[in-house]
Amino acid sequence: MRILQLIDSLRPGGAERMSVTYANALAKRIDGSFLCCTRMEGLLKNQLSPEVGYLFLNKKNILDRQAFQKLRKFVKENQIDIIQAHSSSWFLALLIQLSLPGVKLIWHDHYGRELSTRKTGFLKPASKFFDGIIAVNKDLETWSHKNLHCGSVRYFRNFLPEVSTSRKNVKLRGGDSFKIVCVANFRPQKDHLNLLQAFVLIKDIHPNLTLHLIGKDEQSKYSEEIRNFIQDHKLVDSVLVYGEQENIPALLQQANMGVLSSASEGLPVSLLEYGRAGIPVICTRVGQCEEVVGNRGKLIPPKDPQALAHAIDEYIQNSESQKKDAQFLLQEIKTNYSEETIIPTVLDFFIDR
Repeated sequence: MRILQLIDSLRPGGAERMSVTYANALAKRIDGSFLCCTRMEGLLKNQLSPEVGYLFLNKKNILDRQAFQKLRKFVKENQIDIIQAHSSSWFLALLIQLSLPGVKLIWHDHYGRELSTRKTGFLKPASKFFDGIIAVNKDLETWSHKNLHCGSVRYFRNFLPEVSTSRKNVKLRGGDSFKIVCVANFRPQKDHLNLLQAFVLIKDIHPNLTLHLIGKDEQSKYSEEIRNFIQDHKLVDSVLVYGEQENIPALLQQANMGVLSSASEGLPVSLLEYGRAGIPVICTRVGQCEEVVGNRGKLIPPKDPQALAHAIDEYIQNSESQKKDAQFLLQEIKTNYSEETIIPTVLDFFIDR
């Protein structure tokens, strides 16, 4: 079996990280594992295993003929059996499939925003050509069953690779403060403002706290709101912004707590990384977060800064609860969200296509 991961970007993000994780994991188990980045390379390229065949298209627009021909040639020469198209890359994968009918198309849906407003558009008629759909949470699985024409839809958990392939080590600033980390790109559904509002409430009670925001700054209106909030509330010395980073595990090893304050989610990879780092976790009850955390951390309603501040305060005041929950979550991640657990079932799904 020869499988190609298709992804628009290799800048750090959930879908992007999973495409690299799949490519690396499959390279150890099948005849050929490949990854094609269509639009923008990034830090995650450095994490690709040497055994993964790689192609960058530098695609300029949705109907870039040169990029299409380049990918088609790559698929033919490497005798690709299956294209695993992540998120919006399904359209290019469909064009390749229609021009090379022997190639199968599996769409990997990482959608993390509100499903109530999601439009099917051209995806609905196109989905009748899909050989399968992988959903990263149960709500997405249900949505595809109800709204699309593909008869084979399965929910597979996101998972973590066996080891980090990056050796770069960035230090968290803040001295000997109690360090709260949030790994999330600056996008509205991640709701950093919810976390910042909670941090303002809790900072007066625990002045030794620092908040560390790690993730891609989209240079958008939302990013500007985050920066303005930090400035307006005089948090420059206690809220530290790092941008996108390559070695997340090394950074988390320096943290005291991991938080996700999202308004909506799929199954966030950063939540799994918090768990594997052995730090206590607080997150909103959205997407599959509750399935992951259960009673092994603190779950709070979205868009509720007071509830978030209260949860942070409870953990800070109870170090034994921090340690106990962190250990239980670490065991859960090792048991149910590992490469060894997920990949064999995914391969069975591929074989059945």
